[in-house]
Amino acid sequence: MAPLKPRTRLETHEVLNQPEARGGADLWADDRILRHYAGKAGADQADLASYGALLGREEMREAGRVANRNLPELRIFDRSGRRIDEVEFHPAYHKLMDAGLSAGYAARPWEAKSGGHATHAAMVYMQNQVEPGVACPMTMTYAAVPAMAKNAEIAAQWLPQMMSRSYDPASRPAPGKSGVTIGMAMTEKQGGSDVRANTTEATPDGDSGGEGYRLRGHKWFCSAPMCDAFLTLAQAPDGLTCFLVPRWTPDGERNGLQIMRLKDKLGNKANASSEIEYHDAFAWRLGDEGKGVKTIVEMVHHTRLDTAMAPAGLMRAALTEAHWWIKGRSAFQRRLIDQPLMQSVIADMVVEQEAATALAMRVARAFDGDSAADRAFARISVALAKFVLNKRCPAFIYEAMECLGGVGYVEESPLPMLYREAPLNSIWEGSGNVICLDILRTLAREPLAGEVLFGELEAARGKDRAFDVALTKFQARWPNGAPEAEARWFAETLANLLQAAVLLDHAPEAIVDAFIAGRITRARGDVIGSVALGDMRGILERLD
Repeated sequence: MAPLKPRTRLETHEVLNQPEARGGADLWADDRILRHYAGKAGADQADLASYGALLGREEMREAGRVANRNLPELRIFDRSGRRIDEVEFHPAYHKLMDAGLSAGYAARPWEAKSGGHATHAAMVYMQNQVEPGVACPMTMTYAAVPAMAKNAEIAAQWLPQMMSRSYDPASRPAPGKSGVTIGMAMTEKQGGSDVRANTTEATPDGDSGGEGYRLRGHKWFCSAPMCDAFLTLAQAPDGLTCFLVPRWTPDGERNGLQIMRLKDKLGNKANASSEIEYHDAFAWRLGDEGKGVKTIVEMVHHTRLDTAMAPAGLMRAALTEAHWWIKGRSAFQRRLIDQPLMQSVIADMVVEQEAATALAMRVARAFDGDSAADRAFARISVALAKFVLNKRCPAFIYEAMECLGGVGYVEESPLPMLYREAPLNSIWEGSGNVICLDILRTLAREPLAGEVLFGELEAARGKDRAFDVALTKFQARWPNGAPEAEARWFAETLANLLQAAVLLDHAPEAIVDAFIAGRITRARGDVIGSVALGDMRGILERLD
């Protein structure tokens, strides 16, 4: 028998009609929607141009993929049996952390330059396109600044390192580090969002001259347990109080913070969420005893900005992946992008993503304001944005996945990671019901919040008849707020009107008309793409 001839290729495996992977991209220069609304919000476009160019490189995208595949590992003991309670991360995680903190992700909003929160929000948007998990410790470090300011001595010691733009992952006492990160540990099993049900006890520490406390208790969720200190709530003699728990005591010893396990989560894989116990852990008090919620609420307020911004970034990542695929893939003798039904789907997604970006950046602009009206608007609008944008995000990303078909369902595509990430920001910092009830409370207890919000809506009156009719109908349906059972309906409708008002001010006519038809007058079906869009070309141009 003659020997078989070696083959140089697989004759049955010629790759046709498969677009190449997108590779690197500039997350700022290639995103006209973000550039438009970040500019309207007063963000620092030079900083964002640098960060977007860096994050979009193929090496950074690969770092995001690697960080998601190589999970953090808990090391409770060292090789000699000493308890260390540390988490090891892949170098890719540290690379992304260094890039974000060096660019000012946490520091920029607090530096003496304008547009800091808007700049930060746009960074959140871009970071979530590459690797969302590392955003958690950076966001908490950013958001912790107002709470730290409640104790002047602690602020003087910690704030310079929090805003140093230096990432120092070493496990050692904070005074010997070039930069620090701050985490948060509030949730307990029996309470969840009801933090007043917390049972962790705080006892004044007589050995520290009255400045310190000792904490004992269990925390069901502690995000990023390798941070250098953690904001936490515990029951002091005069009630629920906010504390700062350092990883190392002032004497340079490991603090009594023990990591029980790392959470096996649906998504956010690169970030090490954990379950911890305080065993007489040393802590400093922030704010007065019994005023814990009032002290920490500013941190929660600022983390909510990021949870409102993140879904716009996740949507952008999914949309660009779907758009890339349908431009390079053909079916039934036509490119997918040239087929009317696919155009309806992708155009509807463009409208949704632009509306999400417009609202989130409008909220960020309010965070940069220094008037009472700005603060009131930020308080109510961030809750509206967090609620509605996160509710829409999972279905949006699924639709992008379906544009790719089976390829979108496998892990070589970024869509599975984005889909797993999509529910997180709705749950974190107050799930949907908590946020809707907070919206009702804010409107009832803070009259200025309602005044500035409805003032913005009234300012849009006269620009579109359908919007005017919808606003009048809303006011007639809920003249004095809504009953609790209708809180979700109320919040969704109000958020839709606010998105429309922002778009009427700043968006192209094609986007405005499509959003109002789809979200305000509801001249559509319930799923993405089940809508008659007007200027299809004008909508799709927003992706060019």
